[in-house]
Amino acid sequence: MIHLATAPKSNRVALAIWNARTDVKERPAGEVPVHLRDAHYGGAAALGHGKGYRYPHDDPRGWLEQEYRPAGVADRTYYEPSPHGHEEEIRRRMRARTEDDQ
Repeated sequence: MIHLATAPKSNRVALAIWNARTDVKERPAGEVPVHLRDAHYGGAAALGHGKGYRYPHDDPRGWLEQEYRPAGVADRTYYEPSPHGHEEEIRRRMRARTEDDQ
């Protein structure tokens, strides 16, 4: 209890959720990216469903640059970690991933 009371605080996750919910309400829904569509039924391959999907757990880093959002919100950033507490480590890791993929 004392640890929680004295730990650095952040509302960044709540802000991310609120901003994403606003986009859901105010922006067109968009389509599920083709590589994420169900490819387990007959005829799915002919529609291109699942084509190009990469399984993150097969990568030694456990993470791959891959878009999971509809095109209309693909450029949006919802979670931006603060420089406080453990979020600084998350910020560093997110920045490193962005730099590695460029």
